[in-house]
Amino acid sequence: MATNAKYTFENRRFIISGAIILIVFIFIIRLFYLQVIENEYKAFADSNAFLKKALYPSRGMIYDRNGKLLVYNQPAYDVMLIMREVKPFDTLDFCHTVGITKEQFVKRIADIKNRRLNPGYSSYVPQTFMNQLSAKDYGVLQEKLYKFPGFYIQNRTIREYEYPNAAHVLGNIGEVNKRDIERDNYYVQSDYSGRSGVERSYEDVLRGEKGVEILLRDAHGRIKGKYEDGKHDVAPVSGKNLTLSLDMELQAYGEQLMRNKLGSIIMIEPSTGEILCMVSTPTYNPNMLVGRQRGKNHALLEGNPLKPLYDRAIMAGYPPGSTFKPAMGLIFLQEGIITPETMYSCGHGYPVLGGKPACHGHYSPLNLVAAIATSCNAFFCWGLRDMIDNRKRYPNVQDGLDVWRNHMLSMGYGRPLGLDLPGERGGSIPTSKMYDKLYSGRWSSSTIISNAIGQGEVLATPLQMCNLAATIANRGYFYTPHVVKSIENGELASQYTQKNSPTIEARHYAHLAEGMRNAVIGGTCRRVALPDIAVCGKTGTSETVHGKDHSIFIGFAPYEKPEVAISVFVENAGFGATYAAPIAKLMLQKYLKGEIQDSDKYLEDFIINTAIMPRNVL
Repeated sequence: MATNAKYTFENRRFIISGAIILIVFIFIIRLFYLQVIENEYKAFADSNAFLKKALYPSRGMIYDRNGKLLVYNQPAYDVMLIMREVKPFDTLDFCHTVGITKEQFVKRIADIKNRRLNPGYSSYVPQTFMNQLSAKDYGVLQEKLYKFPGFYIQNRTIREYEYPNAAHVLGNIGEVNKRDIERDNYYVQSDYSGRSGVERSYEDVLRGEKGVEILLRDAHGRIKGKYEDGKHDVAPVSGKNLTLSLDMELQAYGEQLMRNKLGSIIMIEPSTGEILCMVSTPTYNPNMLVGRQRGKNHALLEGNPLKPLYDRAIMAGYPPGSTFKPAMGLIFLQEGIITPETMYSCGHGYPVLGGKPACHGHYSPLNLVAAIATSCNAFFCWGLRDMIDNRKRYPNVQDGLDVWRNHMLSMGYGRPLGLDLPGERGGSIPTSKMYDKLYSGRWSSSTIISNAIGQGEVLATPLQMCNLAATIANRGYFYTPHVVKSIENGELASQYTQKNSPTIEARHYAHLAEGMRNAVIGGTCRRVALPDIAVCGKTGTSETVHGKDHSIFIGFAPYEKPEVAISVFVENAGFGATYAAPIAKLMLQKYLKGEIQDSDKYLEDFIINTAIMPRNVL
C-alpha cells in the first residue's frame, strides 16, 4: 500500500514538473516570436520613442551629348500620416487645405487600411496619404499642420523635362507596384521608379540610395529633435548623372519633320553605335506624365488610336521592302551564289512567276552594284532561287533557308539588337520549320520568293534597318546601338564597346557600299543627294494591307569615313523616294552641316506642313 502511494506521488511529481517545463518552454517560444519574428510590437515600441523619416536622394540628371540639361529635379511634397497618432480634427478644414472632398478623404483612409490594396499596412508605420503637393499647397498646409495630429510632410523630388522632345527615349517615372516591391526591397509603398525609357533601363543608376533621419518623441508623441544629435542618421546618396548620345537639337528637328506623320527617324554614329536621334511619331511632351495629372494624362495617351505611347522605332515590325536587298546581296556573295560580276536579266519583273514581283524599267542584264543602284527586284529573286533550290550546295530547301536565316540573324535581323532601352523587339526572319508546317514540307524558292525583296514573312524594326546601314558604312561590323553615351564616374557595359562581326566576310561590303553610292548619284535615291557630301542610300517601298505603301530609306554619309547612318520610315506615304528620301536629306544636312541650305528651304517647308495620317483622323 505504501509502495503504491509512493509510486503515485512520484508519477504526480513528474507530471507537474513536465507541465511546468512545458509552460516555460511555451513562454520562451512566445517571447522569441514577439521580440524577434513579429514586428508589430517592436514597431509599437519604436513608434512611441522614435519617428524614422526616409530621406530620399536626388535622382540623377540627364544630359544630351552636347551637355544640354534634359531632365532635372523639382521639389515636391508628400502628405504622410501615422494612423495610430491621428486624433479628432477638423476634416473639412484639412480637405479644403489640400484641395480634396470629404468623400475622397474617407476613401483614401479606407484604401490605406485595406491590406489587399496596401500590403504590409501597419498603424505604427508612416503611410502616404497624398503625393506630389505643389510648393504653394505645401506652404498652406505647413502653416496649419499643427491642427492635424498624425500628419506630416515628406520632402521628395519630381522630374522636370527641359524639352518637349524625346519622350520615348527619356521615359518617365511612376509609383511602384506590388511586383516592384516584392522584387526589390529598396522600394516601399508610394515610392517611385522609372517606368519606361532611360528612366527605367538605368533605374539602378539614377535612383541613388535612401537615407534615414531618426527623430525623438516625448511621452505625448511630440517631436523633440534628433535622436542623439543625429548620430544614427544616414545621409542619402544622390543618383548618378547620365550623358545621352542624343543630339537634342537634331532630335527636335526630326520630330518637327515627322509632325502629323506616323513612323520614325533613327541616326547612328557607325564608329561607336551611339544613337544620335531616335524619333517615333506620334509622340508627346514628357512633362505630361509628371505630377498629380500623370494618371489622367496617361489614360488619355493610352486611349489615343494613333498610339503615341508606342515606340515605333524599336517596337514596330514592318516589311523592310527594298532596304532588305543589301543584306540579301551580302549573303549571295558570302555563299558563292554570285560574284560581283554575275549578271541576271530583268524583263520588268521576275519571269519565272510571270513577271511577279514586277520591276520598274531599267537596263538588263545587270550585276549586283547596278541592281542595288536601280533597286531591281528580279536580280534578288534570281539570287534567292539559285540559293534555296541549289541541290549541289544544300541537300534540301530547308538547309538552304536555314543558312540564309543564320546569316540574317548575325546581321541583327530576327532578334533584338540589345539596345539599352526597354521594349525592343526583334522583328521576324522565317524558319524552315514554319514553312514545313504551312506547306506540309513541299515548298521551294517560288513559294517564298517575296522574302527576296523584303516582303513575305520578313519583318524588321526601323532600328534594325538603320543598323544594317551602319554595318555597311563600317564595311563589315557594328557596335550594339545605345542611347547612353556615359555614366557619371562609371563606364558603359562592355556590350556597347565591342565590335559585332556578322558571318559575312568584310571584303564583300565594299560592293554594297558602291551600289548605295550609285543609287544616290544616278539611281533611285537621287533626291537625297547633297552637293558636297557623298551620300550613300537605298530606298524601299513596303507593301501593306492597311492603306498606301510605306516609304523607307536607309543610308550613310560620307561614302569614305562615314560619320552617320540613317533610317527613315513613313507609314502609308508611298514610294521611298517620295517622302523618306527627302526627309533623310534634310536630317543628314542638319547633322553634317548644321543648317539647311537656302535651296532646300522649300523642301523643308513642304515636309513640315504635309500631313500623312489615316483617313479617319484627317
